[in-house]
Amino acid sequence: MSPPDPARRACVIGWPVAHSRSPLIHGYWLKHYGIEGSYGREAVAPEDLAGFIGRLSSLGYVGCNVTLPHKETVYGLVEVQDQTTRRIQAVNTVYVEGDRLIGFNSDAYGFVAHLRSVSPDWRGEGVNVLVLGAGGAARAIIAGLLGEGVSHIAIANRTEARGRSLAEHFGEKVSSYPWAAIPRHLPACDLVVNTTLLGMAGQPPLEIDLDGLPPGAAVADIVYVPLETDLLRQARARGHPVVDGLGMLLHQAVPGFEAWFGVRPEATPQLRALVEADLAGK
Repeated sequence: MSPPDPARRACVIGWPVAHSRSPLIHGYWLKHYGIEGSYGREAVAPEDLAGFIGRLSSLGYVGCNVTLPHKETVYGLVEVQDQTTRRIQAVNTVYVEGDRLIGFNSDAYGFVAHLRSVSPDWRGEGVNVLVLGAGGAARAIIAGLLGEGVSHIAIANRTEARGRSLAEHFGEKVSSYPWAAIPRHLPACDLVVNTTLLGMAGQPPLEIDLDGLPPGAAVADIVYVPLETDLLRQARARGHPVVDGLGMLLHQAVPGFEAWFGVRPEATPQLRALVEADLAGK
């Protein structure tokens, strides 16, 4: 990868995009590492997406992050080189390399990196996972966990057909079950991951009882507003290790910053405190 040029520009694109904390994260790193560059937001409507991506370099950008609802569409607009992104079939990071646009997905990396930061001794071998949901986040997290060598992943989704389709996409280590089957699978779980928006501020609650989950099993939630969801509060009260959604957000940003600005940043406690304060409206 070529060394960084002065005043490199990157951005996050989405529709809408005003809620994104990515400018706060990347802005912190730019200042912390003394890099002359910028990171902003671009609200890009779906009908304008292909044109914007095609003009990314001519608009003065060295790359961009991609958020909802564009990740799957951008996958088909850029060059994808790594197997993990091909398995996910969605792109959240794009960088310019000569006359090429390279895309990859860092969500799988972000989830596993945060999991390891919370539990440094965590290893995937022999682990049974229950994933709640079958959307894009579930796809990324399943790809990341399979890459870590977990034994089996059970998907529980409210729309059974979507869960079955996702399980078939990933193969024999992944199975799909009805939402009502969650209590039956908890006793065999080493890790439970909520990838739905249930429990997020403004969304319906995630109604799940963790009775039956073995002691020592970890519970993760990709929701970070609120920072401690009802699921994590229940898990913490039972003594389970918990993994919140904010850490995944911070860690998934690392590879993109490195691709655009030439420095691999760290997701430090100071950065986390900054984003937590922003989420709290301080």
